[in-house]
Amino acid sequence: MAILAWGAWIDHTVREAFEQHRWTLPAQVYARPLELYAGLTLPPAALLDELRRLGYRETAAVDGPGQYHATPGEITLHTRGFAFSDGVEPPHRALLRFDGRVLKTLDGGTAALPLLRLEPVEIARIAPRDRQDRILVQLPEVPQALIDALLAVEDRNFYSHGGIDPLGVMRALWVNLRSGEIRQGGSTITQQLVKNLFLGRERSYARKFNEVFMALALERHYRKDEILETYLNSVYLGQDGDRAIHGFALAAEFYFGRPLSELTVAQLALLAGLARGASYYDPRRFPERALERRLTVLQAMVETGRLTPAAAAAGAQEPLAVTPKPLFRQARYTAFMDLVRRQLAQDYREEDLRSAGLRIFTTLDPRTQSAAEDAIGQELPALETGRERPRGSLQAALAAAAGDTGEVLALVGGRDPQYAGFNRVLDARRPIGSLVKPAVYLTALQRPAEYNVLTPLADTPLTWERGGTRWTPQNYDGVAHGNVPLYQALVHSYNLATVHLGLALGVDAIIRQLHALGIGGDLPAYPSLFLGAVPLSPFEVLQMYQCFAGKGFRAPLRAIREVLDHDGRPLTRYGLRVEAIIKPEHVFLVDTLLAEVARSGTAAALPRLSAGTYAGKTGTTNDLRDSWFAGFGRDTVAVAWVGRDDNAPTGLSGATGAMRLWAALMRNLAAPGVDLTPPAGIEWRWVDVNTGALTDRGCLRAAPFPFIAGRQVAASYQPCSAM
Repeated sequence: MAILAWGAWIDHTVREAFEQHRWTLPAQVYARPLELYAGLTLPPAALLDELRRLGYRETAAVDGPGQYHATPGEITLHTRGFAFSDGVEPPHRALLRFDGRVLKTLDGGTAALPLLRLEPVEIARIAPRDRQDRILVQLPEVPQALIDALLAVEDRNFYSHGGIDPLGVMRALWVNLRSGEIRQGGSTITQQLVKNLFLGRERSYARKFNEVFMALALERHYRKDEILETYLNSVYLGQDGDRAIHGFALAAEFYFGRPLSELTVAQLALLAGLARGASYYDPRRFPERALERRLTVLQAMVETGRLTPAAAAAGAQEPLAVTPKPLFRQARYTAFMDLVRRQLAQDYREEDLRSAGLRIFTTLDPRTQSAAEDAIGQELPALETGRERPRGSLQAALAAAAGDTGEVLALVGGRDPQYAGFNRVLDARRPIGSLVKPAVYLTALQRPAEYNVLTPLADTPLTWERGGTRWTPQNYDGVAHGNVPLYQALVHSYNLATVHLGLALGVDAIIRQLHALGIGGDLPAYPSLFLGAVPLSPFEVLQMYQCFAGKGFRAPLRAIREVLDHDGRPLTRYGLRVEAIIKPEHVFLVDTLLAEVARSGTAAALPRLSAGTYAGKTGTTNDLRDSWFAGFGRDTVAVAWVGRDDNAPTGLSGATGAMRLWAALMRNLAAPGVDLTPPAGIEWRWVDVNTGALTDRGCLRAAPFPFIAGRQVAASYQPCSAM
């Protein structure tokens, strides 16, 4: 009676566990897909970098997905295809021709391709709490050569036995005794699956007894293909830090950087061999063991008639060809993933992210991210010289976004981009110094009846007193410049002129302006606000400058485009949201002045550091503790910060520190300069820079200035003779 009860318990346990078993699937996180079209500014080297990130192989003849061939001015590639939310992008074979940095044509063979969308780079996985990671595949998706290899070396009678194979045990024992090593296993695939799913690591006769009868029960209730498919998705095949690699689909990407369908027979044989002992045969740590194990599998395939001797011999000559390191690691984009998690937390539970197999499509641009990381790696060590800045003392942060949409392209939270600790780009809130000044001057220029770019401002000493508090600001160079035109006050970042202007406008007006530009929270209602005595993170500053780059349209910074479920059905779309907060003509005036900052003002060194003309602003805080630069070109807005975690002085101004990182980013991207096409409502007039009087083009000392139409304020008209 007890035996019958035990048998019934075994049968019930196996069926219930197998039926209710649900894989805890990690969320897969993707970068933006690269979209290729004629006229796109994209250096060929940048496209090749993207293909390598995707694990494409360079081959002499492009005859299958995941391959490319490059010659000067041309790249032939065969895309893999991908299931996007708006439909499946099929594989394409295409010839791309370049003219310098511009993609000129996409030839699809029979006709030109209007658009070619590459599959997105997978940048992270939000792993389950048990740290098991896998990619699920169905049996028809598995290469037959892998099934052949696995059955040949693990369970030759899989499709004929009932769960246990006594003959297979005897054969494996004989083969292993003859060879002096474990070449074949005695446990069937069904028994191995039972151990993986239902039993622990305990070694005992009772456990083995349960294993045998559970295997028999499993075979009685489920088809062979169901058992094999489950095994293919569950077997342990490696370790990546604290992440366990399960299933052959993920193992293919982990070891070879490519999908299972693109592996050679020799590579599939290596994966099949790892099922016997992934740690012992780890091809990265023990390549000789891995080669021997692969040879064993190839020979077993020959013995079972699943591979010809010639093909096995050819496979044995192949190099292991494993990637030096996994295609991606969990800590690869730590600062950006921190932002993704924070934005996802508004709509999803942590457990959903860890177990439901969500597919998260983000805005990360791998090229911009790489350029940002390289900029810090290139410039930060060069800034660390002497006692004032010993090596390793400085920290940095970089943030970049698309100026028109607010899509976050790159985030770097420190000098080590993979460090998962304090995220400076999101959480280091430091005084921003003169980065605040464009908001002050924008407030003035939105009152065209009172202010224009030539309005004289007093750059003279002053003292502000209230409630026993006494504040006496000074210019950076300690010199007062008297009356100066408004544009010069911003271009040269005069503190005294800015404070005089801010007091005339009112602190409350500047606070309202900053809130409109996307700066949240309470702001200090003191005149020191005009000079940036407000702590903000680089990410918050990025939101502010996005409004200037976006020509007066504020687009909330977002890191996520959409979330799909495991079957590809859309769950949440994070669409573009823009709000017009500044009239185009008003923001154009400020953008023009910020471009002049780079031409002749505090950022005058910028054109010598990078190609193109940009718009931007330097920022430096008291005692040279924080070095800032924020600016934008035609497509990209970015913010750089350099400082020390202990808040000690760095000896760096905005121009000598952060601007170098920012310029390196733009240089690495070959980013186009700012677009200063005037909107309706702007007219340019020639002005004598000495007198401020309107004059004629070609006059000595004449320069063009933008004005709101009908609002030119000048002392007089002063004609002159042409030069």
